[in-house]
Amino acid sequence: MTKARVLLIDDDDQMRSSTAQALELSGFEVEALAAGEEALALAAPSFAGAVLSDIRMPGMDGMTLLGRLHEVDAEIPVILVTGHAEVQLAVQAMRSGAYDFIEKPFVVHDLAKVLRRAIEHRGLVLENRRLRAVAGKRDDMEARLPGRTLVMVDLRYRLRAIGASDADTLIVGPTGAGKEVAARALHDMSARAGKPFVAINCAALPEALIESELFGHEAGAFPAALRPRYGKFEHARGGTVLLDEIGSMPLELQAKLLRVLHERVITRLGSNDPVPLDVRFIATSKTDLKDAVENGTFREDLYWRLNVAMLQVPPLSARREDIPLLFLHLVRESATRHKLPEREVPPAYLTALAGRDWPGNVRELRNLSERFVLGLEGTDLGDPAGTRLADRVAEFERSLISGAIAAHGGRLKPVYEMLGISRKTLYEKMQKHGIDRRLIVDRTDEIDA
Repeated sequence: MTKARVLLIDDDDQMRSSTAQALELSGFEVEALAAGEEALALAAPSFAGAVLSDIRMPGMDGMTLLGRLHEVDAEIPVILVTGHAEVQLAVQAMRSGAYDFIEKPFVVHDLAKVLRRAIEHRGLVLENRRLRAVAGKRDDMEARLPGRTLVMVDLRYRLRAIGASDADTLIVGPTGAGKEVAARALHDMSARAGKPFVAINCAALPEALIESELFGHEAGAFPAALRPRYGKFEHARGGTVLLDEIGSMPLELQAKLLRVLHERVITRLGSNDPVPLDVRFIATSKTDLKDAVENGTFREDLYWRLNVAMLQVPPLSARREDIPLLFLHLVRESATRHKLPEREVPPAYLTALAGRDWPGNVRELRNLSERFVLGLEGTDLGDPAGTRLADRVAEFERSLISGAIAAHGGRLKPVYEMLGISRKTLYEKMQKHGIDRRLIVDRTDEIDA
């Protein structure tokens, strides 16, 4: 029988060790961690356990960790450990979505009961999600990457096709389009879902420490190396490494990465002993790496080694019909996250959104949804950008009609009334622009005209 899994986070080495030992004796599988950041690498929508965290820690405290975990999945159960004088803080934590809290000093038997209830609840949540997917309802993939346009349907199909494999994957798309979301989806669909997902921003790594950060080092490898340290590749043990914006990686390091991809071993700085590496690599790029290969800034052999499977995440401009529904989806998410009532979005506002340019893609739209929910954004967007009649009238008309259909849930009568045209004219324009309302509305049941 599989043991119930617990992520234990406490910066106090002695407390962490004694609590982990006691919980293991109570039948739990415990992953003892010193910092909240380590827990985030292990958390995923497929995580089938509970999180137990001290509330007072340097760096990322328990409250911050709670919020970050719920950004990954709002139904991951988090139990916070508090001191006697922190009951008010614990109440705040419960209001912020904590599953429960327990005061120090605690009785292990009582803690174990709370953890078992939390893990049983988590099991029911995951089973309900699985049953909904089997029943043909909206699955987790569509919740992560919503959209009814053909480019998004195709992307989700490709993600499902390669998700369960161990194939290294290259994900290409503009900034803010959702490349990391797609990468996490691949990880969560694979057999590695319960293992770490380690994201590495290749553009942000300090050049002087880049090898140590990735490969780790032994004590004395360089003047500041006072003790051995795992690199990020080793930390991903059994899981997935995301190399974000891999085109920014220096050429010298590209050669070493190629060896890692080929041999699946690493060698820490200051050591001659190879360390086996069981990870899946996913790389992202906002530009076509073929161009980087041609201008000599990216190795061709590394490009082909990474490009076992390739996914293209489209910009919002390639799926304008999705914008109204996507915005409504983001508004719901934001309202839930901020524990605010969902604000009604006027249909005309959604129509205007569909006609605007979105250079920041989904990230820019998400930021707008946050401001909208917080009441920092009005409902007057002015004229949608980029609607010059001479060269974009057809595109704008198509976006306008698609946005109105989405805003009214697929019902056509309020659409042609709002646009001031006849029913026949609306049908003719839908046929002219190839608009299929079944691909626009967020449901598959029969829609009244």
